[in-house]
Amino acid sequence: MSEKVLMKGNEAFAEAVIRGGVRFYFGYPITPQSEIPEFMSRELPKRGGRFLQAESELGAINMAYGCGAAGGSGFISSSSPGIALMQEGMSFLCGAEVPVTLLNVSRGGPGIGSIQPGQADYNQVTRGGGNGDYRIPVFAPASIQEAVDILYEAPSIADKYRNPVMVLADGLMGQMMEPVVLPEPKEALTSATIPAAKPWAISGSEKGERSVVKSLRLQPEVLEAHVEHLYEKYAEMERELERVECEGLEDAEVVFVAFGTMARLAREAMELLEAQGVKAGLIRPISLWPYPYSAFDKLSGKTKAVISVELSMGQMLQDIKLGVRGRVPVKLIHRVGGMLPTSLEVVEKTKKILEEVR
Repeated sequence: MSEKVLMKGNEAFAEAVIRGGVRFYFGYPITPQSEIPEFMSRELPKRGGRFLQAESELGAINMAYGCGAAGGSGFISSSSPGIALMQEGMSFLCGAEVPVTLLNVSRGGPGIGSIQPGQADYNQVTRGGGNGDYRIPVFAPASIQEAVDILYEAPSIADKYRNPVMVLADGLMGQMMEPVVLPEPKEALTSATIPAAKPWAISGSEKGERSVVKSLRLQPEVLEAHVEHLYEKYAEMERELERVECEGLEDAEVVFVAFGTMARLAREAMELLEAQGVKAGLIRPISLWPYPYSAFDKLSGKTKAVISVELSMGQMLQDIKLGVRGRVPVKLIHRVGGMLPTSLEVVEKTKKILEEVR
């Protein structure tokens, strides 16, 4: 077994995608993920890759579009308002079926907001801010190790479906340090191996025919057929990419739903509640899209309330309610603005909620 290495979150994220086969980085510094472009600028050239700081987030997403269209494995990282600027490019990438790995180390908003941790990009990343009918798989790790594992896999998922893949972390995870086991490096594609691995990519005229990568389709019937094709692919993603972790649902009086770092806090609150005689469970969505609605079918008849624990004003509530389907009340425990709840705060608010619903 490989030895554990103590790493800062942002640097571990960057190392993971390099080991996953990424050789091209496009980005723009923004707190709290600026260590990622710094790490990439230092490490990628050592491993046959290229680092390019764009003039803006708009430039970065379109550079990644060009790189991906030529068959390169590209990576972009940013934080909340930077990701917002990239939304148009994400729609283009989906329409043109160009793979790229995206990382959002999210912070507080709206607007410029703050540089403190936040989860209020939930709607942005799961619903999308670009135009048209498109979908992007979104994964939300709860630890640096899980983030490493997902980011290592993400380039392969993006290539398989010819689609961007998003990983949503937060400022807390990006700045903390934890021991991780780093995976073995994958062999990166080269100009010699890209044509066979990605025959759709633009590679000149050596093979005797032109590859065209585009999102513009002016004929209505052609665009309709293409969008229908995309949604067949998205349906496959829904079947294959759903990921969730469930704990203690069999006899839970209250069930927390939380993702990312808030799931760790909810788990601590579960232990404190159990010591006080209150049985609690947890549903932790790892894939935010596709959302694990089926996990809520495991709720028992003993459950009195489902509580979302979020660093937002309740953006995940809509998905939770779709999963619960009106069987029990759905409540919210939250903080925003960069403020973090304590496990004791969650326990006390949970007990008040239980008093209301009993």
